[in-house]
Amino acid sequence: MADILGLPQFFWITLIFALGACIGSFLNVCIFRWPQEELSIVRPRSFCPSCKEMIAWYDNIPVVSFILLRGRCRRCAWRISPHYPLVELLYALIFVWFFTTHGFTARFAFNSVFMALLLIATITDFQTRIIPDEVSFYGILFAMLMSFIFPGLQNETGHKLALADATLGVLLGGGLLYIIAVVGDAMFKRESMGGGDIKLLAMIGAFLGYRFVFPTMFFASLLGSAIGIFLKLTRKEETIAFGPYLAMGAVVLLLWGDWLLQRFFPFL
Repeated sequence: MADILGLPQFFWITLIFALGACIGSFLNVCIFRWPQEELSIVRPRSFCPSCKEMIAWYDNIPVVSFILLRGRCRRCAWRISPHYPLVELLYALIFVWFFTTHGFTARFAFNSVFMALLLIATITDFQTRIIPDEVSFYGILFAMLMSFIFPGLQNETGHKLALADATLGVLLGGGLLYIIAVVGDAMFKRESMGGGDIKLLAMIGAFLGYRFVFPTMFFASLLGSAIGIFLKLTRKEETIAFGPYLAMGAVVLLLWGDWLLQRFFPFL
């Protein structure tokens, strides 16, 4: 990657890493607050869930503060979950990865937002069995707007065609899981698919386009079945959170989608 503004690549990677960690810190706020619908992600300022004390800026530096505080609240010594620095570190690495791959482009922004939303959905579904509507609705709006402005994101040349791809992705993604949910409810006499999963696949369809909806569902089902059987045998769990497996399937298609379509899904 060529130097930008005459500054070396190392400078930009370091800057992007720090910015990604800060965005990861914001994702942690969304992960904690969005499932609790009464909480704003803006106000109040970050606070300790145990003692409710506002967190000072120097105790809120991504990754660094967790290490310096040894994973505990400065005031009450409440143990901070390691998922906070892990999310910050993981998203920082994802941000650097997309930057080194795409540079300062629309694809960089598009993929970065997509991965951020998938990360939020994965963790909230694991922790609370809730996929916040904000993830799906904001994601759909962002993907459709970006697809219209930058049709190349959907591998199209026309603005209307790119928007149509994203729109069909929403309808097919949401419609496919809705039909599965209706059939599953009738067969098993209980809820087989949550509304959050339906909306999440609709969002995935908006980002990836309609051709990638079925392969995403295929890989999600494959991963979910394998891990679900393992959990049932080891932990006796009867149900699993399906959102994380939809997210994993989406990541597979984001990385290797074109190759997979040509090799295994040529009919799409």
